[in-house]
Amino acid sequence: QVQLVESGGGLVQAGGSLRLSCAASGRTFSRYATGWFRQAPGKAREFVAAISWSGGSTDYVDSVKGRFTISRDKAKNTVYLQMNSLKAEDTAVYYCAAGPYSGRDSAAYNHWGQGTQVTVSS
Repeated sequence: QVQLVESGGGLVQAGGSLRLSCAASGRTFSRYATGWFRQAPGKAREFVAAISWSGGSTDYVDSVKGRFTISRDKAKNTVYLQMNSLKAEDTAVYYCAAGPYSGRDSAAYNHWGQGTQVTVSS
């Protein structure tokens, strides 16, 4: 079974950058679509970005388009979320997820990481 572990979160100033990583346990991850979601206190979990298993197709929520970039390294079984021009409203716990099909709905994914905190200060 696939296990996912996020890392790279932290505290940054507005306008700064972070690169999140999601490491997978097995080769199956290379055939899985991967999504990033985030959840701020008191709010529902929100779709952020997704990438197909091949890496050839990506999708982003409008609020991060042009600032965030999702990518994957199949050889390393790792997916990344490069976050630039960070804003206070990006503050949330970020989760990576994997599943056989890409989508914006969390129901499309059947494996989830533990989450990593991203805090953006003004």
